[in-house]
Amino acid sequence: MRSRYSAYAFGIDDYVLATWHASTRPTNLGDGAAAGNSKTKWIGLKVLASALQDDRHGTVDFEARCRIGGRAERLREHSRFLREGERWYYVDGDTGTDAGGEASSASSTPSA
Repeated sequence: MRSRYSAYAFGIDDYVLATWHASTRPTNLGDGAAAGNSKTKWIGLKVLASALQDDRHGTVDFEARCRIGGRAERLREHSRFLREGERWYYVDGDTGTDAGGEASSASSTPSA
């Protein structure tokens, strides 16, 4: 999880895509996903919880903070991961975001 956040923060799209499970991986990250978007500056990550459901399935709850055009934003996600061999892959997640304050619990497309 932390390595994926770092890849987003530094704009290493190839790493983000390589750690995304093939069954849900987009063809590209699109505009604004990583540091290549000059309007977004990632400024912090807090892992809130992690759990293993079994030896192949795990979840991570996190909060990521950023600034978009100078405005503080916060993203919370409950992410699902799948282990294949020795590697963990991001599958999907339920996200919530709110400008400058409390995170909501809305569901949307994966963003981590």
